[in-house]
Amino acid sequence: MFNLTRSLRTRIFISMITLVLGASILIAGVTIHQYNEEAKELHREKLNRKENAIKANINYVLRTTTYPVDSENLPLIFKDKIYEIQDIHDTEINIYDLNGYLLKSSFATFYMDSVETRMDPKKIQELNNSSDKKYVENFQKNGQDYQSSYTYILDNYFKPIGILNLPYIEDDNFLDKELREFLILLSQVYIFMLIVAIILAYFLSKYITSSLQSISKKITKTRLEQQNPKIVPQDISVEVRPLVTAYNQMIDELEESALKLAKSEREEAWRQMARQVAHEIKNPLTPMRLSIQSFERKFDPNDPGIITKVSDFSKTMVQQIDNLSAIAGAFSDFAKMPAQQNETLDVVETLKLALDIFNDQNIHFLSKSDQILIRFDKNQLIRIVTNLVKNAIQATESKNNPYIKVQVSTDKDSVYISIEDNGVGISEEMQERIFEPRFTTKSSGMGLGLGMVKNIIETYKGDIKLTSEIDEGTIFTVKLPKN
Repeated sequence: MFNLTRSLRTRIFISMITLVLGASILIAGVTIHQYNEEAKELHREKLNRKENAIKANINYVLRTTTYPVDSENLPLIFKDKIYEIQDIHDTEINIYDLNGYLLKSSFATFYMDSVETRMDPKKIQELNNSSDKKYVENFQKNGQDYQSSYTYILDNYFKPIGILNLPYIEDDNFLDKELREFLILLSQVYIFMLIVAIILAYFLSKYITSSLQSISKKITKTRLEQQNPKIVPQDISVEVRPLVTAYNQMIDELEESALKLAKSEREEAWRQMARQVAHEIKNPLTPMRLSIQSFERKFDPNDPGIITKVSDFSKTMVQQIDNLSAIAGAFSDFAKMPAQQNETLDVVETLKLALDIFNDQNIHFLSKSDQILIRFDKNQLIRIVTNLVKNAIQATESKNNPYIKVQVSTDKDSVYISIEDNGVGISEEMQERIFEPRFTTKSSGMGLGLGMVKNIIETYKGDIKLTSEIDEGTIFTVKLPKN
């Protein structure tokens, strides 16, 4: 038994080869058995023919002899005739009386030692008990197979007067030669068949498992966060089609689950955003309330320093109001969906314009093309790049040799913008949350920048990816469709 944990293709291949080999061995075994049976049948037929021919001659001699036809006269009747019969049929002949004693033999004198002078009583018993009054003995002598038949010699009145023994040598040389030649030819045919079977099994197993491998590859590439293509059931066997149908149904259910999950995540993000904004608004409201209450208690119009106190109180209120305005502005910037103006702009020119704002010699811009056109909103593109570069500047503040590289490239359908820095990097735990609306690694600010960037990019059917290592740096890669 071969290992069931092997691949389906290997099991199909091994099964087909095993089947061919098993069939070949079985056919060869049946052929050899059939040859042996045919050889035995041939020897039986040859012995029967010789026996019938010799008995016909013996009956003719008995009918034409001048001696009385009885057991005692058999040696006289066949004194010379036995040799004539032996010459005609090329077969040695022995004649016994009814008690099994040898009366006459055609064997030469120097071979008489090999002739039974008296038959074994068991042979006589077997002869008497047989339905056709015939007994055939099979034996080996000196490595040679023999058949020896015993039948009764009958007189003119069909009365037994003696026993005829015909020893017969089974010459299988011709049959053995034919069998060897046939087996050689059969082995050549089987070798050719085995080679054809191996080639056929290889391509057939490959064909059978190809659709399964295709499905396996697609299942391996299936992701919840991306759009997964369905399998078109063309040139697929009937057995595999239910699996393809089940996979396509799974894709539909997966997309539905992804939409529900995305909707749930957006709702949860907005709930968290609402809680964060409420918290941020409460922070300045509390000191404002306390300041107003304190000012009200301590207010004295006759106080000579009242003008100074009112001025200080006003400054405090304005500062807190500015904080509230900043919070509202940040939330508004994040929540506001960019208008898809789909204007045609040059990405290279726009990025250079956005980078000029920073006036930083550590920022390096690279582009393989002088002009890359795209359908996008210019202000939103500047907004994306400005946020990402600003994060890169803040990440490299502690570095002795800060380096920021902004690179743009394109292919047939998309534009790629990468912002790479050699800053402090972002841990794997933070990378999973970096695009959350209220998540930030800074001690101040709302943490809306990267969330806003991702929101803009996804609105335009784009994608943003992050690669980062601690103390090595970070790479943000933005992918935007051209149209």
